[in-house]
Amino acid sequence: MAEIGSVIDGKYEILTEIGRGGMSVVYLAMDTRLNKQWAVKEIRKKGTGKGSQVAAGSLLAEANMMKRLDHPALPRIVDIIDHGMTLLVVMDYIEGESLDKLLAEYGPQPEQVVIAWAKQLCDALAYLHSQKPPVIYRDMKPANVMLKPEGNIKIIDFGIAREYKEQNLADTTVLGTQGYAPPEQYSGQTDARSDIYALGMTMHHLLTGVDPRRGEAYLPVRRWKPKLSEGIEMIIDRCVQPAAEHRYQSCRELLYDLDHPGLITKGYKKKQKRKLSLFAAFAAMAVLCTISGFICRQISKNMYQNSYEALVSTSTASSLEDKIASYKKAIRIYPERTEAYLRMLEAYEDEGTFGKRENDEFLAVYNAYRGALAPAGSDVAELNYKIGMMYFNYYTEQEGGGSFSTRVQKAYPFFRDNYINREITEFEWQKMSDCYYQICSFYKVYILSPTIVEEASRENYENLFAAIREAMEDVQDASAYDRLSLYNGAFMLLYDQRGSMAQVHMGREAALELLEELYDGAAQLTVQKEQSKKLQQEILDHYEPYRQAIERAYDHGRERR
Repeated sequence: MAEIGSVIDGKYEILTEIGRGGMSVVYLAMDTRLNKQWAVKEIRKKGTGKGSQVAAGSLLAEANMMKRLDHPALPRIVDIIDHGMTLLVVMDYIEGESLDKLLAEYGPQPEQVVIAWAKQLCDALAYLHSQKPPVIYRDMKPANVMLKPEGNIKIIDFGIAREYKEQNLADTTVLGTQGYAPPEQYSGQTDARSDIYALGMTMHHLLTGVDPRRGEAYLPVRRWKPKLSEGIEMIIDRCVQPAAEHRYQSCRELLYDLDHPGLITKGYKKKQKRKLSLFAAFAAMAVLCTISGFICRQISKNMYQNSYEALVSTSTASSLEDKIASYKKAIRIYPERTEAYLRMLEAYEDEGTFGKRENDEFLAVYNAYRGALAPAGSDVAELNYKIGMMYFNYYTEQEGGGSFSTRVQKAYPFFRDNYINREITEFEWQKMSDCYYQICSFYKVYILSPTIVEEASRENYENLFAAIREAMEDVQDASAYDRLSLYNGAFMLLYDQRGSMAQVHMGREAALELLEELYDGAAQLTVQKEQSKKLQQEILDHYEPYRQAIERAYDHGRERR
C-alpha cells in the first residue's frame, strides 16, 4: 500500500486516504509539479478471496479504455502506473456530494431536479454506449453519481477492479449492485438496456427515498409519492421491466420521454383520440378549471410568498445558525429564486469566513436544488458572481489555510458560466465578472492544467495586467467592497506569480507599478462595512512584504542569469 507522505512516480505526493474497497484504496494526492490535486486509485492485481482473482492485463485494458473516453460527466484518467503488486490509476479528484448523501440528508428529491439529473446521466450513458465496442457501465446508483460544486453531474467508480461479496448491500460487485442491477446482469449478459434498468431504479430511489437494496417488492413511484406525475411513473416503470425487450431500447429514446413526460401519459393519449368530439366540453371545463385553479393558485402563491419573504428577511440580530436555517427553508419553498441563496452567502460574508464547513453547508443546498435555477438570466448571473467572489476572497481549507490557486479553481466555474452567457444575459457587473474569469482562466491554462503545452509568456502577463487595469476603471462607481475585492484578488495574483513573471522577463517596474496602483486604490477608499474594512486592511498590511517578495524574486532571477 502507498504510504501517506510518499511520492509516487516522482510527482504524486500521497496526502490522505479518501476511500477503500475490497481490492482498492483511493488516495488524495498532490501533483508537486502542477500544484493540482488528483485521486489515485491503488488496485491489487490479485485478490485473496473467492471470486476476486483479477488479471493484471484485464485491469490495464479497462484503465486504458477509460483513458480514451472524453465526456464532461466522466472522470478523466491522466496516468496509469504499474507499481509491482498494485496498479495505480491517477484520475480527476471530484469535489462535491454523492447523490446518496444528499438523499440521506434531505430525503426524496423534487421531480424536476431528478429529471434534470437523469437527462445528464442519459447523455453520458448514450456516449458510453456509442463507443466501438459499446461500454456498459453496469453500476448506476446514487452512490456513484457526484454533484460538483457548479451543479454538473459526474459518474464515478467505473469498477477498474471489482469483486463479488455476497449479502454486502453497499459493495460493488462484478454483478452490479443488488437492487439496481437488472436480472440479466447476474448471468453476465449485459447491454445498453441493462444500464437503462439501473438508471430507472436510481430515479426511483431519488424520488421516493426507498432503497432498492433492501429487497422490498417494487412499487410504482406514485404508490410512495402520490404527488409525482403520471409521466415520470410511466418512464420509470418502462425502464425497470424485467425483460430487456420491454424497456427503452436506447438512452436517446429515454431522453426524449424525459424531455416530454406529459406526452406519454394515458390521459394524454385518450384526450388525443377524443379531441375532436369533445372539444367544446373540454373547452368549457378548461375555462372553469382555469378560473378555479387560478383562484386556488393565487391564494397558495400568496401564502408561500409571505412565508418566503419572512424567511429571507431574518433579523440581523439573529445568530448565523438561525439565519442559515431560515434561508434553507426559503430555498425549499422557491428553489428557483436566488434571494435566499444570496442571503446565505451574505451571512457567511458577514462572518468573514467561507471555510470547508460553510462551503459544504452551502453546496449541499445549492446542488440539491441547482436544477430548478434557470441556466441564464441576470439573477442567476448575480448568484454565480457572488459564489465566485466568496471562493476567490474567503475560501479556506479545513486546517485554516487556503492557497490562491485553490481559490481560483473553486471560483472558476461560476465566472466561466457568466462569461459563456454574457451575450444573452444583462448583468450589472459583467465586466468585473469577466476580469475574474480572465484571471482564473490564466491559472487554468498556464498553471493548473494537467497537460500544459506552453508556459505563460511576457505577452500573456501584459494582457492580464491590461485586463486588470480596465476592470479597475470599470469599478470606479462600484461599492467599496466590490472595488476592494478586485484589488485584493489582483494583489494576491502579483504575489503568487512573482517568480514566473521574473522568469519570463515581465518588467519589474510594471509589476511594482500595478501593485502600487492597487495599494493606492485601496488606501484612498472610505469604508463603513466591516468586511470592507478587513479587505482594505489586508491589502494595506501586505503591501510592503509583497513588494519586497516581488523584488527578491526579480533579484534571484537576475542572479541565476
